[in-house]
Amino acid sequence: MSGAPRTLAIDVGGTWLKASVLDENGKMIVDRVRIDTPYPCPPGIMVDSLVDLVAPLPAHDRASVGFPGVVRDGRVITAPHFQGRHWRGYPLADALSGRLGKPVRLLNDAEVQGLGIIKGKGLEAVLTLGTGVGSAVFTDGAMSPHLELAHHPLHKEKMYNEYLGEAARRKIGRKKWNKRVLHMIDVVSELLNYDVLFLGGGNAAHVNADLPKNVLVASNDAGITGGIRLWDDHVWNAVPGRSAHSGFA
Repeated sequence: MSGAPRTLAIDVGGTWLKASVLDENGKMIVDRVRIDTPYPCPPGIMVDSLVDLVAPLPAHDRASVGFPGVVRDGRVITAPHFQGRHWRGYPLADALSGRLGKPVRLLNDAEVQGLGIIKGKGLEAVLTLGTGVGSAVFTDGAMSPHLELAHHPLHKEKMYNEYLGEAARRKIGRKKWNKRVLHMIDVVSELLNYDVLFLGGGNAAHVNADLPKNVLVASNDAGITGGIRLWDDHVWNAVPGRSAHSGFA
């Protein structure tokens, strides 16, 4: 392919698998495609589903993937939505690279979304509200070591995922769920003393509470468009725990 590189951007979620192709500026050149996330979802089923998902999309030179769990050096460390022992240590970047025939870079989904949102100044936090709760923290645009807030207690014995995830929202309704969002904001503010907090993810659209001035609701499209930043070598080389591995099989 001639000209500026095009990036296939994939957003893996607990409810949806989404993808589009980005131009050199990170703009989607086609509407995103989306399918239900299959369950049960061992690694082989996930890879097959992602290959099927992106088949209708235009040609691309490389790929970025946001995954809901801890990832390191192209491998999945934790996959709380999908469970199963086969996920631990699974080389998802290499597996997809082998199927797509393109280099693949893999990062936590909240961090990918954050890269598509942040302004690069001060301490910026990103919380994604969806099937569960994702988190990412940046200092002057640099990514901090990954923080899995989702699996820490937020209220009594309930973890972030249990307290604010999609199941909780459907069970308690929007009004009570928004009160929980405000409680989460108070807790995270005390924890991080951030300059700005961005709320992303599909359920950010359901936030209608009176938010503090330094808390902003961001577009969920950043989970895809943020994928362009993984191919900015200045950004990628600064990812904590990353090696030179780029996922090319």
